[in-house]
Amino acid sequence: MTLEELAAAVGRAPSQVSLLENGRREPTIARLQAVARALGASVEDLLAPEPPSRRDALEIELERAQRGPLFAALGIKPVRVGKGLPTDALEAVVALQRELERLHTERAATPEEARRANTELRADMRAQDNYFPELEAVARGLLDDVGHRGGPLPQRQASELAAHLGFAIHYVPDLPHSTRAVIDRRHGRVYLPSNGIRGRSDARSALLQALASHVLGHAEPRDYAELLRQRVEANYLCAALLLPERDAVRFLRAAKESRSISIEDLRDAFAVSYETAAHRFTNLATRHLGVAVHFMKVHVSGVIHKAYENDGVRFPADALGTVEGQYVCKHWTARRVFDVPDRLSPYYQYTDTPTGTYWCTSRVADTPEGQFSVSVGVPFAQVKWFLGRETTARSTSRCPDEACCRRPPRSLAERWAGHAYPSARPHASMLAAMPQGASPGVDATEVYEFLERHAPQP
Repeated sequence: MTLEELAAAVGRAPSQVSLLENGRREPTIARLQAVARALGASVEDLLAPEPPSRRDALEIELERAQRGPLFAALGIKPVRVGKGLPTDALEAVVALQRELERLHTERAATPEEARRANTELRADMRAQDNYFPELEAVARGLLDDVGHRGGPLPQRQASELAAHLGFAIHYVPDLPHSTRAVIDRRHGRVYLPSNGIRGRSDARSALLQALASHVLGHAEPRDYAELLRQRVEANYLCAALLLPERDAVRFLRAAKESRSISIEDLRDAFAVSYETAAHRFTNLATRHLGVAVHFMKVHVSGVIHKAYENDGVRFPADALGTVEGQYVCKHWTARRVFDVPDRLSPYYQYTDTPTGTYWCTSRVADTPEGQFSVSVGVPFAQVKWFLGRETTARSTSRCPDEACCRRPPRSLAERWAGHAYPSARPHASMLAAMPQGASPGVDATEVYEFLERHAPQP
């Protein structure tokens, strides 16, 4: 049946029927009924999701693909999908589109793509001094909504924030092992572990991170880059709620005026972890204090877990510029702190490097994944604002010169070269940058079964 014939059968102009056919106008029930009668079908037939034929299925798939992000990113001019397009050509185009999607997904799961995405994100963070005004504005709005009047965010107001966003908090003993929290949007619930936040002393953190992802509208990440950006945004918003910008900046400016900036004092003033305080300091230091800074979280093995810098320090990096996963020089504060027996006091050190002298403060934290050092450092010219500047601890690093700490002394090399073969202990993430699934690293089946168990009964 031609467009003109169908239009005459339903008593409408061909142009109006064309709008319905191309999805540019939503039909009324009466119009659907008229079309169904003209076609000798039922309204259920018209609304059925299954395409009537294989040709129709291919046309629909191609139309949807051409409106998707992959085609837009490639800049390919859309193919007109009509009866003039031969079926074999249609099949070939759809097959190519499927292969492009497969290769895109495959590439997104490779360690190379993960490193590239991580490097690009860190460059973006450096370009804006790790300060995100739009996220600060969201945090201010949420704090105002629950009547926060300044200072640390009490656990009571964190719970009130959940209620304000339409969620009830449920503490459960069987939270899926791969999660810190689970949100049930259907029933308005946030599930947290009843045995405490795993490896963390702050019960607010997991709740606020879960709520942050909800507030920011995070959906299933399409690739590793989006996954990383979502995590950075959620962590940032969580920290901005725990250490509100106005109060934290007032505290830090007073500390700078008295030349007594201390990450420990910031931690204690807002009742957060040392790592959270260190992260938040990097958000605010350059924009509000004029202090360039670097941050590192380093495993006891020496591998960098997280890093940020805008002060010219030279982190170890691979050929793609990726810092995470690289080994820190053994003479840097982030490594030397593991040898300090006093874990109660902060450790301060000056380190002379090929790009200048840097002062760092560092602490060691015990986590379920092992021991990590968390370090904050500044160039020598900025140390005058910090407590601990009087330290006499000093070290020299010549890295990336291998003779600095990576090449064994000649006497040892001569004695053991060719006689030792260590068995490496690589982390699983070295081989799988982005596990498949809506939330990489999370067992979706386990989460759905959990929600099914805890869903309110009708």
